[in-house]
Amino acid sequence: MGADMDLKTYIAECGTKINAAMEKYLPGEDILPHNLHRAMRYSVMAGGKRIRPVLIMASCEAVGGDAESVLPVACAMEMIHTYSLIHDDLPAMDDDDYRRGEPTCHKVFGEAMAILAGDALLTQAFVLLSAPETREVLPHGASSKLIHILARNAGSYGMVGGQAVDIESEGREIDFPTLEYIHTHKTGALILASVQAGALAGGADEKAFAQMTRYGELIGLAFQVADDILDVVGDQKLMGKTLGVDEARGKATYPSFFGLEAARERALELRDMAVAAVEPFADRGDLLKQLAHFIVDRTF
Repeated sequence: MGADMDLKTYIAECGTKINAAMEKYLPGEDILPHNLHRAMRYSVMAGGKRIRPVLIMASCEAVGGDAESVLPVACAMEMIHTYSLIHDDLPAMDDDDYRRGEPTCHKVFGEAMAILAGDALLTQAFVLLSAPETREVLPHGASSKLIHILARNAGSYGMVGGQAVDIESEGREIDFPTLEYIHTHKTGALILASVQAGALAGGADEKAFAQMTRYGELIGLAFQVADDILDVVGDQKLMGKTLGVDEARGKATYPSFFGLEAARERALELRDMAVAAVEPFADRGDLLKQLAHFIVDRTF
């Protein structure tokens, strides 16, 4: 895989590699407890574009690393992301019936098993990240830094913190700093962590890591702004999930705050700044530029 490849092909090839690796890293359905392992596999293998793992692999390559070596890290990130989706879909949260075009985990396995499947996926991610065979393929000292970045961005300082403020803000008028906090934490944190993880695993020096961090922050925010827009104008079949949920639950979003056109302008601004952030990587940054366009341009 390389920078001269078009994004659609790159995402497809990454997806094939990630799915094959997942078969190895997820507990088998023949291992007790069978139903828990079925629920875990059902949710992880239900599809999706694997954007966060793809970002890890593309970021690794952008700094001169080998994308194959970060497959365990990419799979761990997808486990963390899938755990968050399982819990997000529960009746106590967004109460969604469909995810990635299929019935949600709790609809198939029940709420209790869905909660446990999410818990188990989060834990399995760190089993994988801390495994000796994962540490062996990473640059010296990178393993502990990776674990710290992923754990911090997944927890109360990151995604979970954003989710908590999002829930508390439902049906209330909030100010712009609160909206920005929700967006940069609820969605942006794992996007940023993916870019940082790929850069670290690829052996990025301090300057390259800072540039990649800037890119990750910008596309993380752009991703959530784009999701806000798509919740208003998206195609439910293409999105694979229930749309219009934000408005129905009284959630503050970029379109509700500024209007649809201003939200689109902000998304484009973030995209262009993200593209500029990876200019120093020349051709090796091309896939990251394409990903920035992919994240935002799907809203038009």
